[in-house]
Amino acid sequence: MPEISRFLGIVIYMLYDDHPPPHFHARYGEYDISVEIASGVVEGRFPRRALKAVMEWHELHRDELFADWELAEQHQPLRAIPPPE
Repeated sequence: MPEISRFLGIVIYMLYDDHPPPHFHARYGEYDISVEIASGVVEGRFPRRALKAVMEWHELHRDELFADWELAEQHQPLRAIPPPE
């Protein structure tokens, strides 16, 4: 699970050879979600406050997330994306 960011106890990661559409995963304790990069559609369950933080971060870093998705498809190392300030 290549980690690309970590904040507020939330781990953001992508998987190599993952299925389309482009998305990322987030884990917070026992909770797991996947978020479609283009649309922001969320699958899974997350606490409300943690989900809000992930979605705000997603909006700020959409282009970087797409770039990491392309790297993952090519089995290249992913680039870290900074946590929210």
